[in-house]
Amino acid sequence: QVQLQESGPGLVKPSQTLSLTCTVSGGSITFGAYYWSWIRQPPGKELEWMGAITYSGSTYYNPSLKGRTSISRDTSKNQFTLQLSSVTPEDTAVYYCARALTLGTTTEIHYWGQGTQVTVSS
Repeated sequence: QVQLQESGPGLVKPSQTLSLTCTVSGGSITFGAYYWSWIRQPPGKELEWMGAITYSGSTYYNPSLKGRTSISRDTSKNQFTLQLSSVTPEDTAVYYCARALTLGTTTEIHYWGQGTQVTVSS
């Protein structure tokens, strides 16, 4: 059984960089044709796919985030990390990491993390 767990600060100031880590257990992030993804849900809005990293380290991003997103990984710890720069209050959301079957999806998800609330406020 694959499990994912998000970690990171719950409060970030405007203009700073949000950084979240997803720790994966029960399966390696370097194996299998999956997309290790970041997805968020702002209050009252739908899920938004932010980006993903593959087993080989290739990265893909949602262009709507205008280059503010970066995803990396630490294979020795079986973790992948999201960085979102120049945050504003509109980036306030519940952030999820997930293992997806296809790129860009918020529905074809094998496994979800429990989600972590991030609030952007001064």
